Amino acid sequence: MKRIETDGAAAAIGPYSQAIRCDNLLFVSGQIPLDPATGELVSEDIGEQTHRALQSLSAILKAAGSSLDRVVKTTVFLTDLDDFHVVNSIYATYFDAPAPARSTVQVSRLPKAVSVEIDAIAVLAVSSGGRA
Repeated sequence: MKRIETDGAAAAIGPYSQAIRCDNLLFVSGQIPLDPATGELVSEDIGEQTHRALQSLSAILKAAGSSLDRVVKTTVFLTDLDDFHVVNSIYATYFDAPAPARSTVQVSRLPKAVSVEIDAIAVLAVSSGGRA
């Protein structure tokens, strides 16, 4: 296993890694909408929060030598499912077809009182240089 870290996403706020690579899989921890430079919430707006979470996710994938087109599964956590349509429309702009499998759930609370958190699993290139 290899730990993946980047300044392109906010530092972990607990005892966990931004991502862990295990063989040809990358497990990205839930990304919340914190400014990577300050560690502060980017905005109260759900749209801006969604963009930041996905930008952080993308930065971590890039640090691992991957990209959003290699994501096979995401989980979206929302504190209010009434925000689903906004989050869904923004999410759709980050992933090309076929979009990854996804679960979306409403939770009572998220760290730092944010409104959205997104985690992911991605397939990485196999060591021979070919696609997995």
